[in-house]
Amino acid sequence: MPARQTRSDTEGNRPTGATLTPLQVPKASDVLASDLREKILSGDFAMGSTLPTERDMVTQTGMSRTTVREALRILEVQGLVSIRTGRAGGAFVQQPGSSSVSDSVDLVIRGRQIKMADLLETREAIEPQCAALAARHRTEDDLTRLDDLNERIGKAAQASLDDFLQANVDWHTAVADASHNELLSGLMRALQKAIYHGTDNEGFVSEEVRRTTVRAHNAVTRAIREGDDDAAVRRMTRHVHSYAEAILAVEERKEVDIDE
Repeated sequence: MPARQTRSDTEGNRPTGATLTPLQVPKASDVLASDLREKILSGDFAMGSTLPTERDMVTQTGMSRTTVREALRILEVQGLVSIRTGRAGGAFVQQPGSSSVSDSVDLVIRGRQIKMADLLETREAIEPQCAALAARHRTEDDLTRLDDLNERIGKAAQASLDDFLQANVDWHTAVADASHNELLSGLMRALQKAIYHGTDNEGFVSEEVRRTTVRAHNAVTRAIREGDDDAAVRRMTRHVHSYAEAILAVEERKEVDIDE
């Protein structure tokens, strides 16, 4: 005689109503690139050393040659390896520099179409501290570079718009470099590049704006030379804030004055 089925038995066989959702499985090349990246950053692969050959990676990981090549390309784009061809070639481990930071931030800015107002807010938050650090850590080479750029931007004030804007970008980048903080330098390079392309406007960069910019740059440079970080912060804050107001005013078709 068959066993009698209890209520709990029948309830256990009923569907629970739970549903499954699609799973996003990462690509094999992404998994391999992530594993290699961690080994590089943790020091398992020393800077300047070579990664295993493609053939060895295929053997060791069980992945296809195509997957291995895709993973190496990912690491190359991220600045973690340099791939050389030929008999003495291979994937050489390298240390990522400030350009890696700049490129990554630039991709975010362009990919997400960050608004000019957000770029300017970020600049106002960061650049005065770059000036303060530059006042503390600048070298004679840094001061020489800033002096050369001040002279160049003074001449560019009477030159083409492109010359002036590029000289302006180079000066702000030089201040960040004088901070001797690679992360700040990378961030400022990306910000300056985006702002440069957003201010290519004859109506905004008037002769008065150029003259005022030259005076402001000279004032900030003096504070950096004197090692006066408080003055460097004040002068750079005033400069980038008034510059931001002017850019946004042009976008809103309003007129504002630019303070030094």
